[in-house]
Amino acid sequence: MNYTLFDFLTLVGSLGMFLYGMKMMSESLQRVAGSKMRSILSAMTSNRFFGLLTGIFVTIVVQSSTATTVMLVGFVNAGLITLKESIGVIMGANIGTTFTGWMISVFGFKFQISDYSLPMIAIGIPLIFSKAMVRRSWGEFLVGFALLFLGLDFMKDSVPNIRENPEIMAFVEGFSDLGFGSILIFLMIGTLLTVVIQSSSATMALTFVMISQGWIEFQFAAAMVLGENIGTTITANIAASVGNISAKRAARIHFIINVLGILWMLMVFNSFADAILRFVTSPGGMGMDSAAAIPTALALFHTVFNVLNVSIFIWFTPLLQKIVVKLVPQKVKDSEEEFRLKYITTGMLSTPELSLLQAKKEVQFFAKHSTKMFGFFRKMLKEPTDKKYNKLLTKVQKYEGICDNVEVEITNYLSQISQYKMSVNGQQRMRSMLKLVGDLESIGDCNFNLARSVNRMREKKITFNEEAMQKLELMFNLVEESLEIMRENLDKDESNINLGKAMQVEEQINNYRNQLKAEHLDNLSKEVYSYEAGILFNDIFSECEKLGDYAINVSEALTESASRRAMK
Repeated sequence: MNYTLFDFLTLVGSLGMFLYGMKMMSESLQRVAGSKMRSILSAMTSNRFFGLLTGIFVTIVVQSSTATTVMLVGFVNAGLITLKESIGVIMGANIGTTFTGWMISVFGFKFQISDYSLPMIAIGIPLIFSKAMVRRSWGEFLVGFALLFLGLDFMKDSVPNIRENPEIMAFVEGFSDLGFGSILIFLMIGTLLTVVIQSSSATMALTFVMISQGWIEFQFAAAMVLGENIGTTITANIAASVGNISAKRAARIHFIINVLGILWMLMVFNSFADAILRFVTSPGGMGMDSAAAIPTALALFHTVFNVLNVSIFIWFTPLLQKIVVKLVPQKVKDSEEEFRLKYITTGMLSTPELSLLQAKKEVQFFAKHSTKMFGFFRKMLKEPTDKKYNKLLTKVQKYEGICDNVEVEITNYLSQISQYKMSVNGQQRMRSMLKLVGDLESIGDCNFNLARSVNRMREKKITFNEEAMQKLELMFNLVEESLEIMRENLDKDESNINLGKAMQVEEQINNYRNQLKAEHLDNLSKEVYSYEAGILFNDIFSECEKLGDYAINVSEALTESASRRAMK
């Protein structure tokens, strides 16, 4: 055999260049369009068909079904998209990823796009050094596109020639004479390669090269493509492993759709593959007889399979949701699973006044869940077992991230409303809500800081005596009352807000903070507790006072908005 280690390393390096080019191109496109990807995914998932189109569009733009599904799992985990809404996008991603096969087939085999790779790099490199991010991203796209096809060209040249290496043909034929078993073997090879390389696009490129070089027959290449459809679901499932139950279910649905699709395809595989090949090569079909016919047939097989699969399963979206809920049961009812955008759909506005009503409901919902974090913090402070403590800490961390995301979504929604003509009252309400959302997110930050203080206590094995805990409990009760009044005011009509009661509790919090601060300095001088314990004690009651400030800010903003409208 004339194939050396150097030749093998050249093949691996070519694959690496293809992968790097794909990664560079995908990431640059995500930077150009990525700022809008979240709003697109959030906005266009109101029904399964919009979700389908969204999945196709986003996957073609970012050139990676993996990127789309991982992004989607992240949004489901953050509560920005529901499990039901994610199913259509997942199906669309399966169709969108077939674009890569056509790109490889057309540019990689019909045209020598690699001849233009170096000129593209020459154009792209100066753009990469531009100070403007958009130009820099387009430069990276050009360089990535060039590297992708250079890598594909090198792969074609570095794959061993079976005429010069008959041992390879003999090895491949050993798996080719097992009837339907051969189909299953090549399907598993496609799955394993995709799992190992973590890129269905790279595995697809290898498959296209192998079939163009005559290594394998069309049916076996088609089986590898089916296997790649299973392998590509692994990345999303890995990403979901650290997410909440909705994220796990979204990733599992991706796996179920692809596996069920492959099962029905295997029942008609030989007939289906032969029909595609005849259509491409016969005069009554596409009539192709060049070397590019087989890669084109493979790209067509991949596309038709995914389109048919989606056409079947899109009608069973509710059933798929029920199946995955049973497969991934919720062991303990977690309230965080309900923490998501509920009333607004970013980018899809009705009348401005109705949109403001939707936004108000969303703010009320946001307040309800952001204040729950304070309850988690109080439980953390008293929890003796590590398992339950860690679960509470994880909840606080997750809620803090969700608060950040929800703030962005509501703010973006209000910004879109501001572009429409509104009454003076509507403008006042919108400005008030913008401030409210920022204060509610700050409440989430304060709760997160309190949880971090408790975590430092636990790590350093610091405990407070009974007297200190009683003092903190009194502060916690005042803060809890302040948050409760804030939520009551948010739920009321703005003309009926009880600002007096809110101000009274705020004054009590400030006075008690001052008292604790004076006692804290006295205790430090008398060495009642260690300096490190004193710092944590001070951090906790000071953060509680800050949290109370944000709570009163919400009530004051509501009152101010009502007063201005009354003056108008």
